[in-house]
Amino acid sequence: MTRNDLARLLDHSVLKPEATAADIGAGASVVREWNIGCYCVQPWWVQHARSALAGTDAVVASVVGFPHGCDVTPVKVEATRRAVDAGAAEIDMVGAFGALRGGDARSFAADIAAVVRAAGDARVKVILESAALTDAEKRLGCRLVREAGAAFVKTSTGFHPAGGASVDDVRLLRAEVGPDIGVKASGAIRTLADVEAMLAAGANRIGTSASAAILAAVA
Repeated sequence: MTRNDLARLLDHSVLKPEATAADIGAGASVVREWNIGCYCVQPWWVQHARSALAGTDAVVASVVGFPHGCDVTPVKVEATRRAVDAGAAEIDMVGAFGALRGGDARSFAADIAAVVRAAGDARVKVILESAALTDAEKRLGCRLVREAGAAFVKTSTGFHPAGGASVDDVRLLRAEVGPDIGVKASGAIRTLADVEAMLAAGANRIGTSASAAILAAVA
């Protein structure tokens, strides 16, 4: 895989709540310099990021229900519509984490399906927070994500104390969703070796704030 091929699989992320307009601009410069495929930002910054990437083919992703997934579904739906209207081509939503852990599969799936409908042509990635789930909960979550029509299942927000992506979780998610849905590994991915391990386990998208260092390490 060439450096450019790898760059197209990255979602460069600037998601810290204290990020400023200057930080968002700096992130956009990284995306431009390395020809990265996607730039993931908080909803407040979608329009700013889209403007900063004008003239490139990078897409902007926005997070919804982030980082806990506890917003009620109508709030997630409205946030999704606003993000898409501002220029987001992808939505990284946090699923109703507590509903999944509590066995309320119907509510978990309905929350995702409502966001998928609101997103229209924008692709939806559903964050499971896999490090804080049992394997059975991960498998159930994958099935519900697939049935709700989302484009990707995603490991982590990167903000949960249980941790981020793991090779074992990526492998499990890929086995559960099959070949037709994307798997995004995100959370504590900082080196080229991390990325290579996640791709080998079945991920086809990588979320990271360390994109420049990762790409600079490609021979």
